[in-house]
Amino acid sequence: MTFRTVAFFGAGMLGSGFVKSLRRQGYAVNVWNRSHEKAQALEATGARAFADAADAARDADIVHLCVRDDAAVDAILDAALPGMRAQTPVIDHTTVLPSGVVARAARLDAAGHPFLHAPVFMGPPQSESATGTMLASGPRARFDQLEPHLAKMTGKVVYLGERADVAAVYKLMGNLMILATVGGLRDLFAFAQANGVSKTDAYTLFDFYSPQGQIEGRGKRMAENAFEPAWTVDMALKDANLMRAGASGTTLAVVDAVVGELERAIADGAAGLDLAAIARD
Repeated sequence: MTFRTVAFFGAGMLGSGFVKSLRRQGYAVNVWNRSHEKAQALEATGARAFADAADAARDADIVHLCVRDDAAVDAILDAALPGMRAQTPVIDHTTVLPSGVVARAARLDAAGHPFLHAPVFMGPPQSESATGTMLASGPRARFDQLEPHLAKMTGKVVYLGERADVAAVYKLMGNLMILATVGGLRDLFAFAQANGVSKTDAYTLFDFYSPQGQIEGRGKRMAENAFEPAWTVDMALKDANLMRAGASGTTLAVVDAVVGELERAIADGAAGLDLAAIARD
């Protein structure tokens, strides 16, 4: 499929980067944003800013959305659909609920607009430079038609299957890992400072210790329900309590949450199994 004119809804940090990249590649781009001045700022790239969502969609060959949440996506569709030509594909890059994607796919398919959910793992610099990773899920034939266009927007496109909502699931799993990692780092720095070690010095831990091994080793065993002990649940609980005591009253939010899971696992008879058993079915 050949697309010449793109309607892009959302001129935030990611959306603005996408618009700049699409313009650099020669697409005509119509831009709409709830705050119209952000759309107008992109006219410097040659994009056209529209105050009315239906007008922005009217001559577009394909529609992209990259906004805040489910409510914003649905509000834009309510406003833009009357202006869309028949069979105009709609690609949503917004991080949203899987259930919202299912409802949206049914709604758009019924209205005659092929739909794909395609969230991304990238920041503003990557959206502008067309690098990073884009996920996609939906009918395979539809993905195959749209993939050459999507590939121009990112360094890598990962197709996750026919389910309309599975890309939304994977996107939220990825963001969950970001939250867990950043929360763990916050605990690490708080523990270090409570013990007279600066954050800068604490960060040198990663010169000789890599937590990636937990994902590659213990994470794989968690996925496979394989719990042969290396570091047992009861020993992990012992060490977690040492961390809490050594923090001298400083809250360790991630450690505190994991302690609850360790205690539940022990109550379920998993004390002698590997720490990975906190995820057993």
